[in-house]
Order: sequence, then structure tokens, then C-alpha cells
Amino acid sequence: MGGAAQSAPFVSHTVSRATLDLVTTRDGFDALEASWNALFERAGRDIHLFQTFNWLWHWANHYLPAPGERGPKLAIVTAHLDGQLVLVLPLVEERFGPVTQLEWMGEPVGQYGDALIDDMPQADRAALMRDALNFVARETGASALRLRRVREDSNIAPILAERGALVVGETQAPYLSLKGVETFEALLQRHSRSTQRNRSRQRRKLSERGALAFDYRTHGQEADALTAFAFAYKRVWLASRGLYSRAFADPRTAQFFADVSRAETHPAGCYVAALESGGHTAAVEVGVRCKGRSAIHIGTYDLAYEKAAAGALLMEDSIRHALAEGMTGFDFLPPAYDYKLEWADTSMEVRDWALPLSAVGKMYATLYLRGLRGVLKHGVESMPLPIRRKIATLLNR
Repeated sequence: MGGAAQSAPFVSHTVSRATLDLVTTRDGFDALEASWNALFERAGRDIHLFQTFNWLWHWANHYLPAPGERGPKLAIVTAHLDGQLVLVLPLVEERFGPVTQLEWMGEPVGQYGDALIDDMPQADRAALMRDALNFVARETGASALRLRRVREDSNIAPILAERGALVVGETQAPYLSLKGVETFEALLQRHSRSTQRNRSRQRRKLSERGALAFDYRTHGQEADALTAFAFAYKRVWLASRGLYSRAFADPRTAQFFADVSRAETHPAGCYVAALESGGHTAAVEVGVRCKGRSAIHIGTYDLAYEKAAAGALLMEDSIRHALAEGMTGFDFLPPAYDYKLEWADTSMEVRDWALPLSAVGKMYATLYLRGLRGVLKHGVESMPLPIRRKIATLLNR
């Protein structure tokens, strides 16, 4: 544990008795399990798929460095009121040259970041989160706060906007509500007849290559094996398009998903779905479920089945399965690609935020995160495919 703030200037007298603490050790994180789970049960929402204790427990097993090694260090802010955990701000700090950056615990495998906070008056919630941000900045001496993938409806977004944090990236998360939908056929009726006929034709043509079967796993060696297919297919797909993904190039990512899909301990809501064609795994989807929300995290396919639309057909089967199992919504996660928008009935703004905490942090946020980084990324994406493939090959070595 780190330093504690015994009395903070919150709005109400009750909340003013909250105690803030900074958790910086693995033992300290593990000790939070019961109280974190209780807070999540009370106050966690379906958008908090990546803030469960179990998800971050698996992350810690793979991404926290060994003693003496470089890497992210825990900087989790907790608030207790009358002995009960009422807030968790799950952060880590990491140093890059002269910059010490605070970011979400769970990077890069978490797709949404947020604080967990108990039910209390809105003014108290806002004041508690403000003080948590001030506390972690003071205790760590960080240069900047860089929080990626923050939903507009998150707990932390209004506080970041209020503090004048910079928006350094924007995207959208397509979403399909399943509330009130009685049958999958009712969902299909939302699409044009030509779209429905095209999907039926694609399914019929794929079935000609072998009998189709939908496989769905939530644990075990079978889930682990399908996850391995997902990573193999995704890496081939990235290389074919001259794309580089730091997450997929990092062996820890595959190891993390192998563990979280196998779910031998600390199940985190992960599932793996596959579309089999004649006994061959044509497409794979790795997703997460939380409080009625089903989210696709990784969707990919064998390139030999690309023209057969195996990936699109698996997504259709996955939505059908989610509805049959009583899910209330299907989250396609960012970014908002066309194939996701074909199914979605709404989208949520998702932003990357940067809050400078020092002079060095201001230069980092304004010159690099909001400026140079985007220029470099656009420059690489604008290169001809053969050149991008060569760059991706070099980066993946």
C-alpha cells in the first residue's frame, strides 16, 4: 500500500470521511478481491467488462513485470467509507524516457476503461473521483494521465472533460440492443431483403464445402485450442494487409487470452465461438460477457474462407446465440467498421484522453499524443500495401 489521505474535501459530510489509498503491490491488489467483487456486484455496469477483478487478475499474471524488470507498476486508487470499498480507479504507471504516464490497468487487452464507484449522490461521486485523480497525481508524481477507450457514458468521462483533459483520439463503439427482441427472425427483418438473400446464399455456398456447425465454449482445453486458432488467423490476416499490431506481436497477449478462455481459475466471462465447415475451423470469435452484455473482442477467420464470408456468418450465429441465452445487448467494440454497423442500432462515442500533470507532460500530450503520433500513424497507413507489408514484417520479428 502507498500513502493515504485521511480527510478529503468532498461534498457531503458522509463522503468527507472517505479514506483514499494507493495500491502499488501485487499482494495489495490480491487482497482487494472480495471487496472489489462486492463493489462490482453493487455498482458495476454491463459496460465494465474489463474492470472485473478476475479480468485484471489474469492481466496482472501476464503483464506485471518481475522484480527488477521494466514495465507497468500498479497505481490503483481505492476509497473506503466506514470500512467499505466505495471506489476503485484501476491505474498503472509506466515510464517512457522522461515521461511517467498513468494509464488503465488492463492495457492493451482491455477495450473500455473506467472507475468503479458506489451508488451515491452525483455531486459526491464527482467529488470523490476528482479527489482520486488529484491523489494519484500527487502520490506518483506522474507527468501525464493517458486514458484510452473511455466511453462517453462512463463514470470518469465527465471528470476528464471538466479537468480540461485533451481528446487525443476518437472512435465509436457500435451496439445492438436485444431488449424486447423475441426472436432472431425479428432482427433479420430489420435488414433489407437483398441483404437477407445474400447472407442465405453465402451460408448455402459455404455449406457446400462441408457441413456447418457452430461451436461455443466458455472454458476448458477446447476453448484454449480455438483461441490459438484465433491468434494464428489474426496474425496471418494482419500480415496480408500490411498491418502491425503491437498487442498481437506481444506473446503475452496470446498467453493472457489462453488463460482467460481456459478459465481454470478466476473466470472472467470470456467465451470462444467458432464456425466449423466440414470439421475445419473457418472462423473464430473471442468475446466477453458481463451483466447481460456480450462483446466481440477478437473476430477473425482462415483466409481460405474469406470470400465465403465465414467471419460474417459466425457473427450472425453469435448474435443468434446471445439472444437465445438471454443477453440484453451485443457490443461490437470499437472501431465502427461497416460490417459492425450493419447489425448495430446505436453507437457510443469512445475517446482517448490525455491530462498533462507537469510541464513535461504538457509537451508529451500536446506535441506527441495530439500531434506527431497521429501524423506518423496516418503516414504509415497511406503507404502502398507492399511497403506496409515489409514494415509490418520487420516490426513483427
